[in-house]
Amino acid sequence: MKKLSIVSVLVLAVVAWSCKEDVRRTPGHVYMPDMAYSRAIETYAPIDTLAKQGIHYNRLPVHGTIKRGELLPFPLDKDKAGDTTNYAQSVHIANPVPALDAVQMKEAERLYLVNCGICHGTALDGNGPLYKGGEGPFSAAPANLAGNAKYVNMPEGQMFYSVTYGKGQMGSYASQLSTTQRWSVIHYIKSKQGGGKQPAAAAPATDSAAAAKPAAAGAATAAKKPAVDTSAKKK
Repeated sequence: MKKLSIVSVLVLAVVAWSCKEDVRRTPGHVYMPDMAYSRAIETYAPIDTLAKQGIHYNRLPVHGTIKRGELLPFPLDKDKAGDTTNYAQSVHIANPVPALDAVQMKEAERLYLVNCGICHGTALDGNGPLYKGGEGPFSAAPANLAGNAKYVNMPEGQMFYSVTYGKGQMGSYASQLSTTQRWSVIHYIKSKQGGGKQPAAAAPATDSAAAAKPAAAGAATAAKKPAVDTSAKKK
């Protein structure tokens, strides 16, 4: 009986020692603790919560980086107040997104209805729910994208500038839509302005001078070849 009591005491001691928190929860020195242990932070917590811990994080991507699969950023910056230089230059920028297929066009239509239709209307006539023929909460009529020649003839680059930086009463949609999505929505708008057809892609220019060089080089090579004397073969 005495031996059983001793064994029981030893087992309980081992169990108590193994449950001691300091043994498992204090591993000692960690080479890179910030990578080993995440710092928990509440959703929508102010940024200075991390700053107080010595972490400088502004929730923005590293400058000069591009998300995988994303297009290059728009090459023109937003004009300063009273300046329209870059807005005017944006007419020369072509849509880098190729013509959309049926599935992509359907998605572009969905993005338009979610983000643009509330103002510009499902028919692009500027009579969305917020205006509603003047009875809506907005008294100023949004742009009529389908019936106003100004917007029908507006180049895609200038449309992209307006959607990216905002124009007039319309704010920027750069945070709601990615670069690819914005260009795709413009494809959809242009297709509706063109009666359901997308603008034809410009045919690649051919360099006639470069094409003529191989032909000229071939002719020169043929001219340099010595004439074959067939008289010896006839003997």
